[in-house]
Amino acid sequence: MILSGFRTRPRSAWLALIGAALALAPLAACSAQVAAPPAEAPPGAATRGLDPVLMDQAVRTAAALPRIRSLLVLRDGETLAEHRFNGGPPLDRPVNIKSASKSVLSALVGVAIARGVIEGPDQSVLSVLKTDAPATPDPRLQQLTVAHLLSMRAGLERTSGTYYGRWVTSPNWVRYALSRPFVDEPGGNMLYSTGSTHLLSAMLTRASGRSTLALAQEWLGKPLGVQIPPWPRDPQGIYFGGNDMLLSPRALARFGELYRNGGRAGGQQVVPEAWIEESWRRRTVSSRSGNAYGYGWFIGETAGHPVRFAWGYGGQMLYIVPDLRLTVVMTSDPYSPRERDHIGALHRLLAEAIVPAAEKGGPGPDRLSTPAAARPASPRG
Repeated sequence: MILSGFRTRPRSAWLALIGAALALAPLAACSAQVAAPPAEAPPGAATRGLDPVLMDQAVRTAAALPRIRSLLVLRDGETLAEHRFNGGPPLDRPVNIKSASKSVLSALVGVAIARGVIEGPDQSVLSVLKTDAPATPDPRLQQLTVAHLLSMRAGLERTSGTYYGRWVTSPNWVRYALSRPFVDEPGGNMLYSTGSTHLLSAMLTRASGRSTLALAQEWLGKPLGVQIPPWPRDPQGIYFGGNDMLLSPRALARFGELYRNGGRAGGQQVVPEAWIEESWRRRTVSSRSGNAYGYGWFIGETAGHPVRFAWGYGGQMLYIVPDLRLTVVMTSDPYSPRERDHIGALHRLLAEAIVPAAEKGGPGPDRLSTPAAARPASPRG
């Protein structure tokens, strides 16, 4: 499925849109092993809305994965399955969600735009971070925008993968990221780089005069009723943008529900619905996984259903399947060496057991009652 692409909007249009709203592998099916149920799994987890036989299979399959630590399945906002595996911590204890933090940071940018802290996706990065630019910058640095950072199309040499160590051991992460040579044009191909999202954290901090932690606690933690404890900072005290954020599996599920419900929680518009629509719009495609990417979110398909997902190193996954009204959280050991098969196994767990359990466990989705931001983007082309 080809989702609608990026359209640049002037600032006035963005403010009107937000004000009116104020809301590596492609996912593919293959067979999964079945194992004995985990000793820690609570009884009766598969209930209304999920087929119990298929959910039992999902739990058994998850139990056979040595790296998985938790599995939560919510439908229509109701938690229907909660499981811990392999000595995983209590589900209310914050854990390292790794790069799933990028989706949370995208939410903070959306709220910042709604509040006037950030002008909009087309705002120049150097309008806030000019003092950290090189003395003689590449002229293309002036073209770099918030949208380029959010969609991983900055064009700057990456600070992830083999480049990561040199970046995080540098004395100034913001200056280092801005000093990378251009290997593509701004707005070009996707170059996954945590330095890009860290620049967003720096912009939030400088523009607001408050830490990214304080903003996250006020703008997301308080309305969602979840704990967001401090996470690592760079040498200048800027909270790591796009990595190492700490959220419990239950808190991550509430964040997922926030997006599934068009940015609303507890009767309050927490994140503009228009921002969620823009974040879930296809901007580029990862050459590594084959999945499309929006503003801090991966976009794909699972068992024939559109899915939006946050993806953290090692298998920290937040899946939202809008047309089935599903939010699924899977956390894993965040410190094990990279293993592609584990991510594939989590994708298959969703596609082969959880999605079928939802398809068989309840009536089809009522699209008329589904928030606009939670509906899949219209195909184009």
